[in-house]
Parts: sequence; structure tokens; C-alpha cells
Amino acid sequence: MLPTSEKSKNLTLKIGEINTLEIMRDTDYGYFLEAKDESEVLLPNVYIMEDEMPMGSLIDVFVYTDSEDRPVATTKMPYAKLGEYGFFTVVDYKQFGAFVNWGLPKDLFVPLSQQKEHFHIGKKYLLRVCLDAQTGRLYGTQKIGKYFNRDMKGLHQNKVLEAIVLAKTPLGYKVVADNQYEGMLFNNEVFEELHIGDKREVYVKNVRKDFKLDLALQPIGIKAKIDEAQGTVLQLLKEAGGTLPFTYKSDAEEIKKVFKMSKKNFKRTLTELIEKKEIVLLDDAIKLS
Repeated sequence: MLPTSEKSKNLTLKIGEINTLEIMRDTDYGYFLEAKDESEVLLPNVYIMEDEMPMGSLIDVFVYTDSEDRPVATTKMPYAKLGEYGFFTVVDYKQFGAFVNWGLPKDLFVPLSQQKEHFHIGKKYLLRVCLDAQTGRLYGTQKIGKYFNRDMKGLHQNKVLEAIVLAKTPLGYKVVADNQYEGMLFNNEVFEELHIGDKREVYVKNVRKDFKLDLALQPIGIKAKIDEAQGTVLQLLKEAGGTLPFTYKSDAEEIKKVFKMSKKNFKRTLTELIEKKEIVLLDDAIKLS
């Protein structure tokens, strides 16, 4: 069950979003929930927990449409809501389009017109969840270019955004940040293996004139990078019980795998932490002081 919101109930039903609605009446099929404009939606019996859902209370539900295009509520969360991106597995394919698993009983439809390539059952695709204004139906699309936001107001260096990986390119990884900005993580600044569909916290490095973002997995600036690197080493040492089998001579790939940083940065960080007397260097390990 989704947590009860402290907000007042929705003015109207919103397909593809979390709605805060009032439990109004009980029926054989489930509870009917109501928005302020008195529009109703059914919450089927399978999602009802009577002890936590008294009549007249407000609950948060996700609203979408059933197989007959009627609005229906659920306490389950889809992998992505309206306007968000997800990495979905194809579970069925028809002449008119594909169906992907997005975490709800009714699969998400991806029309043939919204596919940039032929979909294959069992394969995953990066899609945006959209709403057909005429029918009220949710659908997925691969054609995402027109949805990127070109308004860069409020963006600045080191602003933290949530990103999902769209594609691997020769330069690095193309991502969508905050479900609206097109950006790039460059190969020479990525010290971990990324895959399409992976989600990461990123930092704005540069706002470009072509309305795209240069992004990084680490904060920008010498002091910020130093603080981040030292914090990473100390945190991993604490999680490991105070000792880790790494030194200045450790393998670069192992350092990259564990600490998500280059060997050069790792060695500099060790020196700084030793000088600050926060760690001790042993013959075959580093240890918290």
C-alpha cells in the first residue's frame, strides 16, 4: 500500500499519476474513491486492507485504465508514472503494437507508430510513459526527442539530478535527467559499469547552448571532488569493519570497481587521509585510525 499523504484530496482524477482520494462507499467489487469534483474510481477488492482503509479516510493510489478503458485505482506502483522513463520487458507482440510489463496487472501498450525498431518478446526497451488525450489511455513510446525540456532556468554546476541511462555512445552514456533534460556522461569520467535503464544521481557539469547537459557522477570542482573521494573511502572502510585490502599498489581495475574512482585519485585520497590521521597504511591494507 502506498503511504497516506498529508495533502488534501485531488480536485479531479488524474490518469497515470498518484491521486489522493477519499474512500466513499463499499461495494461487492471494491471501494469507490472520490475526488473533490465527485468523480469516482474503483479500488478493486484485491488492494483493500480494511484495517488501514476506514470509510472517509484519504489514501494515495495510482490511477490508470483497465482493459475496457475505465479508470481504475491500485495501491501498487508502476515502474514509471506518466511523464517518466522506464526500462520495460516486452511480454506480447501484435500487428498493431507491443505490450510491456510495467509492474501492473494490465500491461503497457506501445503502438507500432511509437517504436523506432522492431520489438522482440523478452527484450527490454527504454520507454517514456505518455497519455493519449483523446482516449485517456496510457502508452509507451521510444520516440522521446520532442519531450526534452529546452528551458534551462534553475540549472547550475553541481545541481543534483536523477538520471536514467538511455544509450551507450562512442563519447559515453546518453541519459535523461529529471525526466526532462537530455544529457551526457563522458567515458573518461565514468568509473563504473553502466547499462541502459540504470538510474544514478548525477551532477550538472555544464549547461550547453544546444540545450543539452554535460553531467558527471561526481561533484565538480577540486574541493568537492576531494570531499567526495575521502567520504567514499571512509564510508567503505566503516562498512568493512575498519580494514580493506587496498594500498597504493592495488590493481587499477579493482580500485575502480570498489571505490568508483581512478587509481590516481585513489592514491591522492589515501595520502590526504593518512596526513589527516584518519587512516593508517599497512603492508597489505588500509585501516581506520
